[in-house]
Amino acid sequence: MDEGAILSERVRRVGLFIGITFILSWLTVILFSALGGKWEAYSGLMTGVVFMFMPMISAVLVQRFVCREQLKGPLGISLKLNRWWLVAWLLPLLITFATIGISLLIPGISFSPDLSGYFERLKEEGVPLEQIEQIKAQITSFPIHIIWIIWIIQGLLAGITINAITGFGEELGWRGFLLRNLIDIGFWKSSAIIGLIWGIWHAPLILQGRLRYPQHPVEGVIMMIIFCLLLSPLFSYIRLKSKSVVAAAILHGSFNGTTGLSILAVKGGNDLIIGITGAAGFITLLLVDLLIFLLDSSIRERSIKDTVKIS
Repeated sequence: MDEGAILSERVRRVGLFIGITFILSWLTVILFSALGGKWEAYSGLMTGVVFMFMPMISAVLVQRFVCREQLKGPLGISLKLNRWWLVAWLLPLLITFATIGISLLIPGISFSPDLSGYFERLKEEGVPLEQIEQIKAQITSFPIHIIWIIWIIQGLLAGITINAITGFGEELGWRGFLLRNLIDIGFWKSSAIIGLIWGIWHAPLILQGRLRYPQHPVEGVIMMIIFCLLLSPLFSYIRLKSKSVVAAAILHGSFNGTTGLSILAVKGGNDLIIGITGAAGFITLLLVDLLIFLLDSSIRERSIKDTVKIS
């Protein structure tokens, strides 16, 4: 095939993947809401989990029945361990600590390891006082430093187990199928396109008050897009350096398991300012992206795309 035909085929593949992913995902949210589903209930949680697996389902459908290709090799499904798997697992915790530090540089934000800021935010979000008191009672039954250690361990363990499984539901689509078909345009451009798609894809859940912006669901849609644009290079980088989409799934799982701590440790601000998905987190991720650019010459030379085999 000539270059024009190859480009046309990749555009077709990517377009089909995006279309199927968005239709399946957004229809899931629309149907659940139309049927009177309650997002705060267990059924709402499970609907969110189903939502996360739609990119994987779409990737499998397009890869097998449109591209008529294998899944394992082309989409980077590999269990061959290397040091980048450890980076994928532990880096989100370091980013969490950095985000807390940057949050404390913002006027009106203070360190709150006793969780007083967290309880104030629960009140602002309309959580019943009785429920807040129950949470307080559970937490204060242990020394606060023990609580923090438990949360960190739980987050890391979840990152390589249940969270990694749900993360794989997304990553097989984003960093498996999409990255494979876009990497030829360059690391940064492909990361930006994937990040934009990834961010927009979250919109229905954000508008329902789920995920990270319960106080600002409308503004949260834009914030999530910015967040995904900033986070996408790191995920692509881990996927390429580890040569496995499974490592990207662990990174995803560890992020979901640990970065919530960046909100619990501070007092003041709101969901647009604090936390990994707020302004403080954006600054942290900008610094991470800058480090990737400065410290890895293969990114600047765009030769890193050779680690992904494009047929």
